[in-house]
Amino acid sequence: MIEPIKHETVLDPGAEQVGKIYARALIGAADSAGVADEVLNQLSVLVDDCLANNEKLCAAFASPRIDEAEKSRVIDRLFAGKFHPVLVNLLKIMGKRGRLGYVAAVRTAANEIHDEVLGRVVAQVTTAIAMDETSRTMVINRLEASLGKKVRLRETVNPDLIGGMVVRVGDTVYDSSVANQIDKMARKARAGFSRELLKRFDSFSLTK
Repeated sequence: MIEPIKHETVLDPGAEQVGKIYARALIGAADSAGVADEVLNQLSVLVDDCLANNEKLCAAFASPRIDEAEKSRVIDRLFAGKFHPVLVNLLKIMGKRGRLGYVAAVRTAANEIHDEVLGRVVAQVTTAIAMDETSRTMVINRLEASLGKKVRLRETVNPDLIGGMVVRVGDTVYDSSVANQIDKMARKARAGFSRELLKRFDSFSLTK
């Protein structure tokens, strides 16, 4: 039986440093092969789906009790033919060096490096329900037009928003949640701006 072992987090300075080392190697190899976006998407699937939803696999990756040969066989069995060879090879190298517990830190660092290379900014988008592809494209297009830069979304869901979304880019927050709008309209109503209240409700839009 594999004992649960906690993965290092990117909040750990050691994990962050290890993540950057392997992320640079991954981005370099992926860029050379012209598959950076594909590999980074697959790395996110590995972290967010495969590891997050499989405690045994997560523990096996991080366990010092499982030798490198067995970890390599696990990687081949689960990911060869599904993930790009660039990513599979990196996982095997990390396995040989006892670094598979740092995969999440590699993903974080790799995304940051790739964003920097492309001159892309990250927008943290929180919505009441998960966005569909049409909504996602509209948000990206609007932000790119406003910021004059390429944008990558990092999405979270918070049902307490009631509706709408909150977008954070760096230190700037753009809030269009229904809850936020209701609060603003209530304050205006108490101040006697009932006409403005109705006008704002009818022309609901993103506000900074």
